[in-house]
Amino acid sequence: MKLISWNVNGVRASLKKGFLDFLAAQNADIVCVQETKAHPDDVDAKWPGYTAHWNWAEKKGYSGVLTLSRKAPLAVTRGIGTVEHDREGRVLTSEFAEFFLVNVYVPNSQRELTRLDYRQQWDRDFLAYLRALEKRKPVIFCGDLNVAHTEIDLARPKDNVRNHGFTIEERTGFDALVAAGFVDTFREFEKAGGHYTWWSQMNNARSRNIGWRIDYFLCSESLRKKLKSATIYKDVTGSDHCPVGLELILRK
Repeated sequence: MKLISWNVNGVRASLKKGFLDFLAAQNADIVCVQETKAHPDDVDAKWPGYTAHWNWAEKKGYSGVLTLSRKAPLAVTRGIGTVEHDREGRVLTSEFAEFFLVNVYVPNSQRELTRLDYRQQWDRDFLAYLRALEKRKPVIFCGDLNVAHTEIDLARPKDNVRNHGFTIEERTGFDALVAAGFVDTFREFEKAGGHYTWWSQMNNARSRNIGWRIDYFLCSESLRKKLKSATIYKDVTGSDHCPVGLELILRK
């Protein structure tokens, strides 16, 4: 099974930049999209071969996630059941026979760390949600987690120690995911640095590979033995993020 996740920084913009061509070329079983910035009624698009499920923010043109799947999910849930979080349209859970797939766009703590306290509460509540799901069946979650976990996950760690996306508080939130048994799938296959998923749009950061790895697939420990590969599609453009992918070997 092939899964892809991509923060497209606006689904309407991405459609004008070749998103459907990428979708057709990859032939993935499931594609999770973050930062759609749209209500489905605002998007004039067909998703050939896929069922589409959306979650959107109350605030127009903000946040939002979309999950495209070739096989229709058994069930789909919007949000995590907490009004404070769910009004921003950041989580979409699809249940399949062997696992739950959670598509997530984690809140940014903001440049002046004005949402850092909120972000820490989010991290605690989101982990509790994942743990509750995992009591029922294994969990895969993916998306823009808005944090570089370790120093090898960004090009200039020393320059960013107290910057949003690399604070101790945010990194500790990721530590808690790992401590709970969730596996950073990319690190199962690649231990070295220099692999990033987001680049600033200033100073030619992408061409110079001055980036951050903030887009992930994580999975329950019980799925670890089924991991086949994890990919960063660094050459795919159309957003300030690039897509990331995961392949699993599941029973037929």
